[in-house]
Amino acid sequence: MTDILDSTPRAPAPRPPLVTRPLLLRFVSILGASTSFYLLLSVVPGYGEGGGGTAGLVTGALMLATVAGELVTPALVNRFGYRVVLAAGLFLLGAPALALIPTREPLWIVVVCLLRGLGFAFTVVAGGALTASLIPAERRGEGLALVGVVSGAPGLVALPLGVWLAAHAGYPTVFTAAAVVALAAVLSVPGLPDRLRTAGRPVGLAEGLRAPGLRRPAVVFAATTATAGVIVTFLPLAVPSRPGLVALALFAQPAASTAARWLAGRYGDRHGPASLVLPGLLLSAAGTLLMAATGSAVAVLAGAALFGAGFGVTQNATLTLMYARVPASGYGTVSAVWNVAYDAGMGAGAAAFGWLAAGTGFPWAFALTGAAMLAAVLPACRDRRAGPQALGMSKK
Repeated sequence: MTDILDSTPRAPAPRPPLVTRPLLLRFVSILGASTSFYLLLSVVPGYGEGGGGTAGLVTGALMLATVAGELVTPALVNRFGYRVVLAAGLFLLGAPALALIPTREPLWIVVVCLLRGLGFAFTVVAGGALTASLIPAERRGEGLALVGVVSGAPGLVALPLGVWLAAHAGYPTVFTAAAVVALAAVLSVPGLPDRLRTAGRPVGLAEGLRAPGLRRPAVVFAATTATAGVIVTFLPLAVPSRPGLVALALFAQPAASTAARWLAGRYGDRHGPASLVLPGLLLSAAGTLLMAATGSAVAVLAGAALFGAGFGVTQNATLTLMYARVPASGYGTVSAVWNVAYDAGMGAGAAAFGWLAAGTGFPWAFALTGAAMLAAVLPACRDRRAGPQALGMSKK
């Protein structure tokens, strides 16, 4: 009789809250780091040209230091904890910007870019791993999508704002603003957790790179980031006579990416992110192939939006999947591997595309780039069959 009375369906357990006080504090450091980084991203190369034509050198130094810093950050976090490394990253983003005010000496500008690149690497890797620990596992996809919106918003605002401030208020103003927002964000760091309490053993960077369960999603993601670097760098050159179309396409791409990242996060939490990696790659490749028709405004705009949607899906699915495959002690390694795939893929893709376009022209270069992306279908298919828990190493 008791069993019969107790057999009525129970309401599903409430989902754990997503936005908590620690996550809100983490948003402060995300906004501070991203705003400081993007304020100067397009400003410093022009400042350097005024002091000796160092535009390419300063950008190269920034990205080189970023990738190098991403590789060493997990070891630094294991030694010093999240708060120290994150605070150091914010300091290195902020304080060196002030050193640009009194001089345009090319060597000094390069040194500042190296320091800021290291700082940015510390914030994205240490901060990314910490963020993952603050999000409930059953809502990780949705949470990472929300974090993507928070970190991406400064790029849409601060990138053009930095150029505007430099032109209308002067370089010292924009340098000071970049320093202040990063240094002010340090105040949020003491409220964040310092070390994760977990029974899982640490996962080293070399071990993570050898593990198929991390390497395959990173390779697929790098295939899409390579084209992301191409679009930002070369689309204005591929369609030089239609600046309005280029501006619209460069807005459509990140807008579609942000929306798709959010939808992918919600879908992945309910059905698993592994099933989204291959569709995201195929959408990205299709968008790239469509942009090969550079003479068609519809094709360029639709291609940019389609690529953006695929890129957003791949961003969320690969990162969520990689975090699901390691214990909490491996979050730093996942963050490093994923961010290296992001930055190295963008840099390598832009460099290779420039060489390719010089020999074939932009339409064929876009077409060949889209076809080359399909090489990542094999690891994407293997990863899909492997399932969400296939790391290739023990989680204990």
